[in-house]
Formats: sequence, C-alpha cells, structure tokens
Amino acid sequence: MFNYRLKNYFLFMVFLLAYASAFSQKADRTVKPEKFSAQSKKAGAFIDVNVPTYVPSGYTIEQLVKNVLISGGSVCAAPNVSNVTISPNQLPTDADRAWGYFHKGTTAFPFTDGLVLVTGKARRAGNGLEGNLGDTVPGAIMNDPDLVAAINPPGNLKDVVSLEFDFVPNSNQVKFNYLFASEEYTSGYPCGDFADGFALLLKKVGDPTYENLAILPNGDGPVSVLNIVPPGVGCDGETKNEQYFGGLNTANIETNFVGRTIPLTAVATVIPGQTYHFKMVLADAIDNGYDSGVFLQGGSFDIGMTIVDNNGNPLGDTINMCDNTPQILKAQVTTVPGMTYKWYKNGVLIPFATNAVYVATSPGVYEVKTFVGGTECQKASITIIGGTSPTAQNATLKLCATPAKNTFNIEDSKPLISTTPGAVFRFYANQADAQAQNNSFITNTTNYNGTDGQVIYVLVSNGAFCSKIVTLSLRREETPVAVLTAPRLRICAGESLILTASGGVTYQWSDTSSTGPVRTVSPTQTTTYTVYAIGAQGCKSLLPATITIDVVPAIVSSLKGGQICEGDMILLDAGSGPGYTYEWNTGETTQSITTGTPGEYTVKISNGVCTQEFKTQVIRAVVPQIIKVDYNDSGTMVLTASNPSNGTLQYSVDNGFTWQASNVFTNVPKNTVISIRVKVKNTSCVGFLEYFTFVLKNVITPNGDNVNDKIDFSGVSGYPDFKGLVFDRYGREVFKAVKTRPYWDGYFQGKRLPTASYWYQVTYQDPASKEMTVKTGWILLKNLE
Repeated sequence: MFNYRLKNYFLFMVFLLAYASAFSQKADRTVKPEKFSAQSKKAGAFIDVNVPTYVPSGYTIEQLVKNVLISGGSVCAAPNVSNVTISPNQLPTDADRAWGYFHKGTTAFPFTDGLVLVTGKARRAGNGLEGNLGDTVPGAIMNDPDLVAAINPPGNLKDVVSLEFDFVPNSNQVKFNYLFASEEYTSGYPCGDFADGFALLLKKVGDPTYENLAILPNGDGPVSVLNIVPPGVGCDGETKNEQYFGGLNTANIETNFVGRTIPLTAVATVIPGQTYHFKMVLADAIDNGYDSGVFLQGGSFDIGMTIVDNNGNPLGDTINMCDNTPQILKAQVTTVPGMTYKWYKNGVLIPFATNAVYVATSPGVYEVKTFVGGTECQKASITIIGGTSPTAQNATLKLCATPAKNTFNIEDSKPLISTTPGAVFRFYANQADAQAQNNSFITNTTNYNGTDGQVIYVLVSNGAFCSKIVTLSLRREETPVAVLTAPRLRICAGESLILTASGGVTYQWSDTSSTGPVRTVSPTQTTTYTVYAIGAQGCKSLLPATITIDVVPAIVSSLKGGQICEGDMILLDAGSGPGYTYEWNTGETTQSITTGTPGEYTVKISNGVCTQEFKTQVIRAVVPQIIKVDYNDSGTMVLTASNPSNGTLQYSVDNGFTWQASNVFTNVPKNTVISIRVKVKNTSCVGFLEYFTFVLKNVITPNGDNVNDKIDFSGVSGYPDFKGLVFDRYGREVFKAVKTRPYWDGYFQGKRLPTASYWYQVTYQDPASKEMTVKTGWILLKNLE
C-alpha cells in the first residue's frame, strides 16, 4: 500500500511540473524575430500573393471562386456556384485582407495558382520578407461554432477567416487539392496547445451537420500541426504522420510560413444535381502570435463533367487496357435541354459516337465534348494505355521431400503457369497482397518452405500493368521408402508365397500392373521381385525394394500301392531324390518298405526345405471268378469275370501259362476242354474254370470209317441238367443222350434211320454263368443204303 501511494504521489508531481512547463510556454508566445540569409532574400524565392500584375489579384471573392477555384463552370448551364461570401467581409481593394490570389511565380511551389486564406495578412504569405507573420484580422470573430464542432480546439480560436459558397455538382464526387502551412512548426509548439485550426466543411443544403474533408487518408486523423509532426520540431523527438509533411522553410523559401504539408486532396461523395454548401474556415489557437494559411489549388474544385465507368466510378486521367478488353467510358454531367455529345480518339472525331456512353476497344486518348446548339460546353478526356497480358493458368507444384531436398523451388513452376516470353512472375502468400500487387511477395523462391495443400497466388505480368492472377497449389509429401517382406525366402516348386510391400499408398511392381501392397506369387524358378513405393501425392521411392525367392525342386514320389491276397507281400517304394529323407507311418525311415498287411500307408518326404506327404492303399484282393464265357464257331472266346476287389484283371486260356489284360481270345479250338484262369494282377488271387468249347457237327455219315460217324454230346454231358435229344421231321424223338451213351450214330431202336434232316436240342447248366444253356439246330444224316 505504501508503494502504491508513493507511486501515485510521484505521478502527481510529474503532472504538476509538466503543467508548469506548459503554462510557462503559453506565457512565452512572444514572436521571435527570424533570421534571414542572402539565399532567402533572392528574387523568385517566394510565391506571389495578390500581386497586381496578375489579373485574378483584383478579383472579388466570388470571381476567385467561380473563375479560379471552380473547374467545369460553363455558360451552357445555369450557374453552379452561388452565395459566395467571405468573413470578415474585406474588399478586394484592401491590401491587408486575409484572402486573395496566389501564383507560384518562379518557385517550385506544388500549385501553379489558386486561392489562399490566412489568419493574418494574405500578402505576407509570400512576396518576399516583411518580418514575422503574426497579424490580427480586423473584424474577425472568435470561436466559429462550425469550426469548434469540427476540431474541438483546446482553447479559444481567434482571427477566424471563412469562405463559404453553394454549388451544384455535375458528378457523384467533388474533390479539390489543398495544402496547409503554418508558423507553428517551430520552438516545440506542435507538442503544445497552440495548434491553429482549420476545417474544410461540406454539407447538403438543409442538412444540420457538416462533414470535415480536411482528414488524412486511411483514418490517420485531422490535418493539423499537432497531427502532422516532422522530425526536429516535436516533443522529445516525437514524429507523427511525417509522410504528409512537405518540408520546413528554414530559409523562408516559397512562403513566409515555417513549414507546410504536402499537397492533399479533399474528396466527398455527392449527389449530382443537389445543392451543397462549402465552408473553408481557418483560425489561430489561443492567441494570434503565429499565423497559418490554407492554399486551394486553382481549377481543382471539380464540379463539372467527369468520365466514369459503368458503375459511376470516376476513372481519373489515365486507365490501363489489357488485351483490348472493352472499356465503358461514360460522360457524367448535368444535362440541359438540347445537349449533345461528341467523342474523339487521338484528336479525331469518332463517327456516330454521339451518346454519353462510348465503349473503347483500343488504347488512345479519348475526349468527350458537350454542345448546346453550336456552343461547346464541358469537355473531359482520358488516356487509355494499352498492353497485352501474358497467358497464365493455374498449376500444381509437387515436392517429394528427402533429407537432401526439403523445400520448394517455386521457380520450377513458371513453365507450368505461363509460356509467354518475357513474362514476369511474383509469388504471394495471400490473395490480398497479389491483388494489391505490393512488395510483400515471396523472395526465397528457390528455397520456399511451403506446406502441403498451400495455395500461392501468382501475379503474372508483362512487365508493365497487364497481369493475371492464378494459383499455384503446393503438394508436398515425404518421399516414401519401399520395404518388401516374405514369410520365407525358399520354397518348393509348385508352392505359393505371399509378398507384402509397405511404405507407400500404392506400389509399382516390376512384373505386374497391380498396384496393391500384397500379392501371391508362385515362381517356378529362383526369382527376384522388385517394387517401388508410391505416396499419396504420387511421390515414388528413390530406390526399389527387392527380394529373391529361391525355388527348390518339387518333391516327387513314385509310391504306388496295390492288391494282395492272403499270404502275399508287396513292395512300397517312395522313390529317390536329392537330399530326400523318409518317415513312414509304420515308423520306417527307408526309401521302401515291404508289407503283407492291407491298409493305408503314408510317407513324408523332406528335402531340407519342404516336406511332402504321399499316400497309397494296400487292398486285400478277392479271388475273381469267370462268370460268363462267350464262344462262337469261329473260335473267338470272350470271358467275363467277377472283380470284387476292383483290381486290374489278367486272363489265361492255357491254364496260366500265358496271361493277357484282354478278355478276348481267338483261335480257341472247338469241342475242347479249355483251362481258363483269371487273376488280380500282381497277386496270387487266381480263379479257375474248365470250359468245353461245344460245337455240334450238323452232318454225319455213319459208315464205319470213323469220320463223322456220330454226334458226340460227351463234352457237355457231365454238366448239371444235361439233356440231349434228336427228333425227326415229324417231331418224333429218335435219340436221347445219357451219360453212358452220350452220342448218336444214326440208329433208332437198333435200326439205321434213313437219310434225312433231323433236329436236335441240347440243354445244360453253363459252368461259368450257372444258367441253363439251350442249343438247337438241324442234323443231316446220310446213311448208305
């Protein structure tokens, strides 16, 4: 608490000392004589003010306003300026009046001529040296209420001088040029309260309040000594808005004021055809020890015709046209009955261009004039400067970042954006700067640390004013590193393997168009696989990943099982191969085993890399049986056997001496007992059948020569259910075979039968099929009588 009070006490003492200093300054406002040099006294160093050699020096205040200050007045229309007054009302014959006409003479003053108001004697603003400015203005009022309302001065205002008039604008904007000069720019006065005040006030007639036009651009505050402070005259070296200060007249050059501002422009938006009231008011602050002045540039108070664009915006003295893009030029003016227009290009009348609006399609100097009857009224001109824009298009610049290259070289994007020779590029980080075409452009274009997705705005110009703004999209990603893996590096032929790539979003394989990370391969020989990793932005790994898969020859086996009969043995051989080892389900580890036991046998063969399992069956064979024999007179025998083991059968008709896989035999003799055998191949399972190839002779000649003397049924007579019968043509049974006499010799009841045709019928059970066999036919009996 003690420290807080001590601090406040200290601040209070500082305030008292500052107040005492300020009071002493106010008390010491005596005018100090200025020192003049030979340079400051030379001829032509000062502007001319109210010099009789200039005709306007003898003008009334109304004449100065209408004929010097106002631009655009014309006899073609009703007077646009009225009610011109000056306060105090000093006559133009008064040499000490506070207003008048100035001309720059031979000086470098920024305005050629115009109207000046001074809080003293106007003539003492120039014309050489007459001592210090510090005059009073007889008849001047104090504290003009409009000026007080506009600037809120810190003290009383004295020597108030004001100029007022009404006018009707012909465009939607009124503007004029002015500058402020003062003797206050000395002795530290800009940091005190002795700031002479002035205002440029405008309002529509009938409105209650004014708008002060004496305001610095961009909202930097009013135009005053306190708000425009150059180095060397402020408090403790303070400067403020010094860019608007024109210079100190330390040698009393141009004017007799100590300092002045640069030329400034007062601008106001107005409604064409409406009546406005203008008031320029100037006053000394607190005392009249130092004077100030306001200079209005002649002809700059523009209320005449203006060339505007299609939206009514004034175009100024020059505009630029790129690529002959049509430009609407509109003459904005208060029209009167009978007014006509003529447009000119480069001083040549443009045929049929007789409207207020003209569309220019090429560069040049365009002028528009208005006429009423045959009298030329207003005129305005504008210069269109032409140029050609470079071609330009949006582009994308990609950076595949690596530890060695981690920033963008924006220069590389230029050919992508424009191919116009001589095109000038400026790269901006934000659109507003690009549109403003300011100097906040990117300078480190070869080493720009951009981010992915960042948009850069590119101003592409022809080196002059024609330009286009396009965008450059930055795409940045880290260059991927490709990795390729497999669960193993050696496989057996015929096997498949999954390869997995990583490090990217998509992949570029050397041997397939697939872009996925996982693939199944089945190499038939040792193969090397290669893949690049591709990032989301398309960046490709600098090096590919590779992997070599060694293919070991496939394990093969000749293992075969088979069928065996009771007591048989079979050899199971798994076959040989490089580095083969064996493991049987019986426990043996040899290449082959011998077994007599039916069942499934399994062997695992390994070669040190792969293992392959092989299986086979040993089946208990069942003895096959002949179940049918087909025999014809041509000696062809077809055997049909049962095969319950479903094995491979072999056949023999010579009692097993020779075997064949076919069941068809030829050249088998007739009426012969055939020893038929059938077996399961490679086994001892053999079926046996004796079969008589019975073929009955159909002609007999029983004459005792032992050739065709009888019909013999003995070959089949031993078969079950055997019957052998012979009938004559009347159906009478003439012979019946029995086992003891199984043949017929042409006799019946001991008598020789006559030569004739007889019929036979033989039935018996077939030894193979066990079915009844019936054979019938005719017999020719020839007996010798």
